[in-house]
Amino acid sequence: MNGKLTRRTLMQGALGLAAAGGVLGAADLVRTAATDRANTTGQLRIGYLPITDAAPLLVAHGAGLYPRGVVDGAQPVLFRSWASLAEAFVSRQVDVVHLLMPLAVQLRYGLGSSARILGWNHTNGSALTVAPHITDLGQLAGETIAIPFWWSIHNIVVQQMLRERGLTPVVRQAPSKVAGTVGLVVMGPSDMIPALANGSIAGFTVADPFNAAAELRGVGRIHRFLGDLWRDHACCALLVHEDVIEENPAAVQSLTDSVVSAQLQIGADRPAAAAMLSDRYLPQPLPAITTALTYPGRDAGTRHPQWMPQQIGYQPFPFPSFTTALVEAMHGTVVDGNTDFLSRIDPATVHHELVDDRFVRTSLTRIPGTDAFGLPADLTRIEEVDPT
Repeated sequence: MNGKLTRRTLMQGALGLAAAGGVLGAADLVRTAATDRANTTGQLRIGYLPITDAAPLLVAHGAGLYPRGVVDGAQPVLFRSWASLAEAFVSRQVDVVHLLMPLAVQLRYGLGSSARILGWNHTNGSALTVAPHITDLGQLAGETIAIPFWWSIHNIVVQQMLRERGLTPVVRQAPSKVAGTVGLVVMGPSDMIPALANGSIAGFTVADPFNAAAELRGVGRIHRFLGDLWRDHACCALLVHEDVIEENPAAVQSLTDSVVSAQLQIGADRPAAAAMLSDRYLPQPLPAITTALTYPGRDAGTRHPQWMPQQIGYQPFPFPSFTTALVEAMHGTVVDGNTDFLSRIDPATVHHELVDDRFVRTSLTRIPGTDAFGLPADLTRIEEVDPT
């Protein structure tokens, strides 16, 4: 793929994003993506969603890890939804983002974007949170749950879990207790806790600190950490445009080095990272952010405690086995939007086309190495998935 944006691919992707986010119209995406907002400053601009998934990009900024002149020293730009962050990336309002990995697949293959993944921003860090009175997954029959985006690991994993329980996820139709269907609706993370509190939804699946915040406020209960269903799954990846890599690989290497260093710094002192995030970048209260980074003594129905599913992980290497398994899982996921692009891609080749891991491999040789992150020396793994 050459990364060129034609009107046809723009329209296809726009319709998917419009349906996914509920805030971004097809015409808006076509107009913004067709507008040339290429960065002329020579400094990379960062965009983020206010969740703990963004922590490596934010801690790298707060700790002064970005080399001067490589990354814009201004405060990273905050966006309130995945649709708006994706729009800003496609339209070149920002150059570097953490983005849902399934959404990155959609941007490249459904929209024709030149998006390339440099590495993983984090693993785990999400949960299914339900209303306090729900104690069994079967009680979700006839109810509605919120997801952050159609093309998200949250939607993929939760649908796998619902099907294992004999429930059927549905969109654009009223859920039925008799039929055992569960309605899915996309909602911005900041809207999920109020919706759960007022009974508009029976649960939500999203990144932290919203799960932790729902429990601290007494309006929700964490039913299951998603890391207990797919071990150390990637949620958000680190994205740049392909031409940025081609035109300034040294800057991309510096960016990657900084993010990898930030991931190590977070792992070394999570309470300190939480304090930095609360002070400068995330609007949620410090107790919720600290809990989200630590989750002391929690199991939430854990089947695989050895996986440490409650622990958000910050390691950068993008395993090819995950990319393949992710795309395969996307084929069986119900979404409200255009899925034609899936028929045009081969799960076995997506990793090579979408991911450029040269920079993170170099970073791992410069910054203590694979041992510091507990990574296997050969940088391969077998995916462990258990949606029961």
